[in-house]
Amino acid sequence: MKLKKIALSVAGTVLAASVAGFSSSAMAIENSDIKIGISIWSSTDVLGSQCKRVLDAAAEALGVEIQYVDQAHVSEKVTASVEQLVAAGCQGIIICNSSDTEMISAIKTANDNEVYLTQFFRIISKDANPAIYQIATDSPYFIGAVHENEPQNGETLMNMLLQKGNRNIGLIGWEQGDATWLGRWEGYKAGVEKWNAEHPDDKATLTEPQYAGTSSEGGSKAAEALMAANPNLDALIPAGGGGDPLLGAIAAVERAGKTQTIDVVSTVFLPDLGERLANGSMAGQSGGHYCDPLIAFMMVYNAIKGNYTDFAGKFEDVNFPYLYVSSADDYKDYEKYFVDQLPFTAEEMVEMSKLSMEDLKATAAKISIEDAAARAGK
Repeated sequence: MKLKKIALSVAGTVLAASVAGFSSSAMAIENSDIKIGISIWSSTDVLGSQCKRVLDAAAEALGVEIQYVDQAHVSEKVTASVEQLVAAGCQGIIICNSSDTEMISAIKTANDNEVYLTQFFRIISKDANPAIYQIATDSPYFIGAVHENEPQNGETLMNMLLQKGNRNIGLIGWEQGDATWLGRWEGYKAGVEKWNAEHPDDKATLTEPQYAGTSSEGGSKAAEALMAANPNLDALIPAGGGGDPLLGAIAAVERAGKTQTIDVVSTVFLPDLGERLANGSMAGQSGGHYCDPLIAFMMVYNAIKGNYTDFAGKFEDVNFPYLYVSSADDYKDYEKYFVDQLPFTAEEMVEMSKLSMEDLKATAAKISIEDAAARAGK
């Protein structure tokens, strides 16, 4: 009797173990069942279309489904986009643009529906909005943010102009209060202040910003206003906004016949940047960071797969490097490895999807023209 009980107990243990093993494997989600949502300001403008190109390639390489919602940086559309993507069956979402206050609603929607969420090109400000940052940190479904060092970017672009001899610089912003815009503006001002402190007899000036929104027409009107108010203007910084404001500003400078006297720098790589650097309609550029959402995509993908876990109490902060070019020669390698082809092959994207969070962060940190060229030549 005792032996029979032992036998039954062992059999039960083996059966329980096999059932547990079966349940675990049964719960593993197949890539074909994964759907990732992309809440984006525009999937069709200069930068947004580049983001879409690399995200589409990643989705195809991994065999997952993606769905876009364009929200035009309109607050109610930003928050509604998360609800739309949840309703469409997405298990994870990446989002940009998104103000800190909009993230309160986005995170609540993610928490309520057990959907993973990551920002790209943005990060909630820990200093300006500590309560919202804490909401994000506490969430078991908010993973973190992939973003750039915007003050550093702004200062680098300003130095590019100052070293070219520009001293009367006009500034075009896109949306007042946007966190990325404010970071860049901080950098532009820091660059001017440092220059003036070091060159008291050769000071530079930076105008107050004209706001363009995210349209070409807005960029054109802002540039026209700055040129009219400042006859000695010798440089313009359309700070961002997806690329369309930059195109409008360049067109306004061309119409005014000032292409050779007003240098333009910005933070969106235009498709014809090489030609513009050669003909003088652009003097320099930072950006090339359309891979930013690729890293955010990989974070959400791994969360859905169960490879990245335990997000409550953490905020994954992924800093992403900018690329800079200031001449047509600089642009050639960028064009070769980021325009003519994507900087990652399908095989490399699959390998990227298998990285730990720390290794993914390291991969993000080293994305550069040189890195892409080295991998292409291996």
